[in-house]
Amino acid sequence: MDYRSSIESSETLRNKCAACYRQFNKMEHLVEHMKISYHSGHEPTCGVCKKHCRSFESLREHLIGPLPKQECKNIFSLRGCRFCMMILESPNARRIHQERCQFSSVNSGLTTRMAALGLRDKAMIDYTSSLSPKVVALSCKMVGGGSDGSLDLCARVCITDENDNVVFHTYVKPSMVVTNYRYGTTGIRPENLRDAMPLKHAQRKIQEFLCNGEPMWKIRPRGGRGRILVGHGLDHDLDRLQLEYPSSMMRDTAKYPPLMKTSKLSNSLKYLTQAYLGYDIHVGIQDPYEDCVATMRLYTRMRYQKHKIEAYPQAADAQNRSNQVAWRQNEVERMSPDEMLSISRSDYYCWCLDSLA
Repeated sequence: MDYRSSIESSETLRNKCAACYRQFNKMEHLVEHMKISYHSGHEPTCGVCKKHCRSFESLREHLIGPLPKQECKNIFSLRGCRFCMMILESPNARRIHQERCQFSSVNSGLTTRMAALGLRDKAMIDYTSSLSPKVVALSCKMVGGGSDGSLDLCARVCITDENDNVVFHTYVKPSMVVTNYRYGTTGIRPENLRDAMPLKHAQRKIQEFLCNGEPMWKIRPRGGRGRILVGHGLDHDLDRLQLEYPSSMMRDTAKYPPLMKTSKLSNSLKYLTQAYLGYDIHVGIQDPYEDCVATMRLYTRMRYQKHKIEAYPQAADAQNRSNQVAWRQNEVERMSPDEMLSISRSDYYCWCLDSLA
């Protein structure tokens, strides 16, 4: 290697991103990358080489994908948990950890049959209990309306707490005529909806429960009485319930960046449950209870991740100097890649912050 090539190589290494390890020919290119990448300690990180990834799917590809980093793959195959992607101290520690990390199915045998028959209906919500949950999961099952049965109509709704307890469960009578009960997946028959709770009644009960005595305009993520709502595709479920709730209080596993595909599209709840919890759902008739439990388990797994505590953890926080408009080119170009990473902030709200509330 000649002297000029050696200089260029050292410059490229100096301009290497401290998070994703991309290399740039010029420092200004690295600075532009850092402005728009929003790298932070909240990103999934390889336990071997410490590379930051935008999602757990990206991390999975890095470790066990078609073209993984070989050193990381070798270590992960011996000491890595395939559910939470953590690297353990030894193969034996990995075996013990993975047994605890893998959840068991909540819907099998008699439980499923009872749910399908509506024997777990709980149409009353206890608002007064001192143990009333702060975080709840919601899921709906839809039947079809319209001339071709393609219009989703909410016909069953379930709410659970963090301990898999049913808080509210009922069949819902749609305000439109049902033209397709979708029995093969919903298990719902006409007799289940004949005397079911009217949609407006269910909507009002759920709204009151979620707001927990606070007006909608006053609900806030921290310090308020409103409940955090967990689900998968919550916008669609709430729309079918004709119910509004602040987006700042919703935790949607379909839209949470670390749980999305590398293409930034949503993963199905069935896939997320199998990949990150270790069991199968949506086998035969689908139960909203098992959806609630799965989304809550995914939420708690994300919430209890240990990330670096920062005074202003999001790029959108007004106090952050790391917002794109606040990065002064001449100042940042004098920083090292590690210094740039230290002032960079996430562009999404990490659920680990809920554990600090």
